[in-house]
Amino acid sequence: MKMKTIVLGMILSAALAITGYGEGQMMKISGDSLVLAGTNPGKLCFDQIEKGSVVIRASYFPGGTVYTENRDYTVDYREGTIARTPESRIPDYATHMLYGRKDFDHRKFPYPKCCNYQYFVWVDYRTDAGTSLAAPNDQSKYLSQTRKRLEAGGPFRIIGYGDSITPGCDVSDKNLIFTSLFVKYLKQKYPKTEIQYQDLSIPGYSSKEAVTWFDRKPENFHAQAMGNSGKADLVLIGFGMNDHNHGVTEPGKFRDNLVKLVKLTREKLGAEVILFSCFPPNNDWHYGSHRMGQYAAATRAAATQAHCAYVNVYEVWAKVLQRKDQSSLLVNNINHPNYFGHWLYEQAFEAMKF
Repeated sequence: MKMKTIVLGMILSAALAITGYGEGQMMKISGDSLVLAGTNPGKLCFDQIEKGSVVIRASYFPGGTVYTENRDYTVDYREGTIARTPESRIPDYATHMLYGRKDFDHRKFPYPKCCNYQYFVWVDYRTDAGTSLAAPNDQSKYLSQTRKRLEAGGPFRIIGYGDSITPGCDVSDKNLIFTSLFVKYLKQKYPKTEIQYQDLSIPGYSSKEAVTWFDRKPENFHAQAMGNSGKADLVLIGFGMNDHNHGVTEPGKFRDNLVKLVKLTREKLGAEVILFSCFPPNNDWHYGSHRMGQYAAATRAAATQAHCAYVNVYEVWAKVLQRKDQSSLLVNNINHPNYFGHWLYEQAFEAMKF
């Protein structure tokens, strides 16, 4: 059976989407993330692991500690799980100040000590059970100008407009956030095109402010407002994480805000638009309404109403969360994805046909 290589980020090569592969494919995975508590097993993204293929690193990047099987961890190859040994050098997530807490208020704990940076391990392995994480997604009827301009070559401008996830807050290497990965993917696919990317996001805010501040951001924002940023070819719009919090924006109003954003973007920037959904934040976080499925549905409904492209990030994360725990994907243990989480976003984007 031919093996497919899946590399997260740029450790060995550029990230490759697994969209289109059938069930039960042999694949190599690099950079699957885990936090491990006590000797409890943590699930990898896939089961049916090839014996002897597992490498566990303390750092996402080469050069850090590489842990030793049976000394630091054990592997259940059939189930696709990793567990610390009692004498393991792997940080014990059971010592994390938020471990096991329900309905926690992150404001009562020191930042960044309440984050997950120091607890992640990054796992390379081969699986016999590889499968697509993102369903094929034909959005060609909404991105015809994007395709024509990319194929023609020359300058092509992309703008990202979202909350803190779009600019990759809490992720140190911005080359590995999903927008950078998507731009790199497009550059490889269209080498004659001079693709430029600019982020005009509003971290910490919601779709309400995205509409209100479209033409003029508050003075404390160093980035210019969308409405006076000049012409663009493609705009990526992603909100929902902050809208989803208690008392911020109901799903119906959220949908209406997104429709307004698409309209404003077309009028002021002349760009085609991709709306993308969001993943659910930590289920144990006090401020989440835990209705992200409704906000994802509202994002899809807004795209349908506004006749623009839609990328279903929520569905990819939902599939992965059938196996993996949320903390293994969240760099701040609340609502910011780590490198693996950004790669999941990219899988959804690369599954989009246009």
